[in-house]
Amino acid sequence: MAETLRLAPLDIHFADFIVRIDRHPCDELWWGAALASHATGRGHSCFTLYDLPEAAALAPLQSLRNPPPSDADSWRCALEQCDTVGAPGGYTPLVLDRAGRLYLHRCWSYEQQVASAILSRIRPVSAHEQGLDDALGRYFPPQGEGVDLQRTAARMALTHRFSVISGGPGSGKTATAARILALLLGMGGDSRPKITLAAPTGKAALRLHQSIVQAAGRLALPGDLAHGLPSDVSTIHRLLGVRSRGGFRHNRDNRLPCDILLVDEASMVDLQLMSHLLEALRDDARVILLGDRHQLASVEAGAVLADICDSEDRASVPVTQLTKSYRFGDNSGIAALGRLINSGDSAGAMALLDSGQYPDILWRQLPAGRALEGALAAAVRDGYAEYVQAASPGEALARLNSFRVLSPLRGGPTGVENLNRLCQTALDPEHAHDDRGTFMKPFMITGNNYELGLYNGDTGVVTESDDGQTVWFENPDGGLRHISMLRLPPGDAAFALTVHKSQGSEFGRVLLILPDQPSDVLSRELLYTAVTRARSRIEIWGTEEVFRQAIERRTVRKSGLQDALSGGVP
Repeated sequence: MAETLRLAPLDIHFADFIVRIDRHPCDELWWGAALASHATGRGHSCFTLYDLPEAAALAPLQSLRNPPPSDADSWRCALEQCDTVGAPGGYTPLVLDRAGRLYLHRCWSYEQQVASAILSRIRPVSAHEQGLDDALGRYFPPQGEGVDLQRTAARMALTHRFSVISGGPGSGKTATAARILALLLGMGGDSRPKITLAAPTGKAALRLHQSIVQAAGRLALPGDLAHGLPSDVSTIHRLLGVRSRGGFRHNRDNRLPCDILLVDEASMVDLQLMSHLLEALRDDARVILLGDRHQLASVEAGAVLADICDSEDRASVPVTQLTKSYRFGDNSGIAALGRLINSGDSAGAMALLDSGQYPDILWRQLPAGRALEGALAAAVRDGYAEYVQAASPGEALARLNSFRVLSPLRGGPTGVENLNRLCQTALDPEHAHDDRGTFMKPFMITGNNYELGLYNGDTGVVTESDDGQTVWFENPDGGLRHISMLRLPPGDAAFALTVHKSQGSEFGRVLLILPDQPSDVLSRELLYTAVTRARSRIEIWGTEEVFRQAIERRTVRKSGLQDALSGGVP
C-alpha cells in the first residue's frame, strides 16, 4: 500500500512562491519545489525525480495541482525550461543534477562544502614508516594473530587529515581515540598541537569527557603528555559560537584555533551543522570522527556519517569499522540481537527473543488497554527502586542511568508523554497531578540556553524547597551545579525517553515499549539504537508484526554526498 504523501504548509507555500517568481511556471515546477521541500523536512538532502510518488499517495493532493509527470525524463525536460532551476554551481533556488536529484540550493551547497572539506584532507600525510611503527607499537602492542583494527584506525588517523572510526557500543572507539591523541602529542615534539574535543549534545559531551579521562588514566602517560591531553569537551554549537542574530562566530573568515578536532557521536550531526563545522576549520586541521554508522541518523536533513562510511569503497576516505565488543562477551544476547537487527533478519531476531536463550534479552507481548498501566507500574517500581531512595542529588544522578523506559513515539498510549505520566503515578501516586513529589524527579532539557550552558538532552534531577524547585546537573568534572527551575529552558519529565533522545546515553537496564500499530518512525536503525542503549539487559514489549516490520524497514536518506566523495560530478 502506498504511503500517503502529506505536504506541510511550508512545502505548499514554498512551491507557490517558486512558481510565482519563475518566468516559465508549470505544474512540474510546482511539484518539484514542493517535493524538494518535503524531502528536506523528512531528513533527505534532496528529492529524486526517479522516485516518483505512486498515484495513490498523491490522491489527497489532486485538488492542489495536476499530478506530476509519470516519468522522470519528461519531468526533467520541463524543469530545465524553468529559470528557478539550475545546474550544480549556479545560483538558482533549486538545483538539478545529472542523476535527477533536485535540491534546495542551501542543501546542495552544504553537501558540496562537506565533500570538499573531506576530499581536501584525504591525501596521505608523509610519515617516516619506521618511526610510525615504533610509535604505534608503544600504544598498540601486538595482539597475536589477525588484524588489530584499533591499530589500523590509529594508522589511518596519523597518516591522513580526515578519518572515521566507526563501531558499536563497547568497541573501543574512545579508548582508541585517546591513544591516537597521545601519539599525535608525542609526535609533535616541542610544538604540541592544539586539540579540540566536541560532541553534538551536552549529554554526549559529558560522556566523551568521562571516557577520555578514564582512557587517559589507563594509559599512564608521562607528565608532559598527560597535561597536553585535553579533557574539556564542548558541544558543537558552543564551539562554533552561536550569534544572537543567527549564524556562528567561527566561520570561514574566523577559523577555529585548533590543529586537531575530534568529534564523538558523529551520526547525530546533520548536514548543515557538519558543513558549518568543517568550514570553520583551518585547511590543515586534522579531523577524526567517532560514531556508530548503524545508529539513527540526525534529526535534521542528512546522514553524513553513514554516507561517508558507505562511500568508503568508491572513495579514498579512511574509515575503520571496529567489530570487537569489549563490553559484550560471546554470550551476550544484546550483542546477538543487535547483529540480527542490523542484518535485517527479522525472523532470526524474533526467534532469538522467543528462545529464552539469553537472560539479558526479554520479550513480552504488549499488554492491551488498561493492562499496560498495571504492567508498567510494576516494571518501573522495580527499575527505579534504588533511584527513588536516593538521599542527595548526586546520589540520584548516579543511580538514574541504571534503568530507563524508551519509546519510539512522543504521543499515543505508548508514547513518552503518556508513559511519563504513568511512571509518575506509579512511583508517587500522592503527587501524580502536581509538581511536588516525595523524591527527586528526573528532568530533561529540550531547548538550549547558551548563557547557562544547558543544551537539548541535558538531564538533571529536581529538588523541592521553600524557595521553589531547583534542578541539579552533573558538571563534566564530576561536580554538581544547581539552577532554579524558573531560569531553565523548556524541559520534560525523563522517566521515559524517546529513542532519539536516548542517543549518546547508556543505561544498565532498558525497557523498550513499541506501539501496537506500524509507524513511519519505526525502523531497523531505531531498534538497533534502542537495544544498544542497554549495558546489562533489554526488555522489549510489543507485537511480533510491528517488531518484524521495523527490522525490515531500513531508513534510507537521499543524498549525493557519496557520489561527491567518489569524485563524481553531478
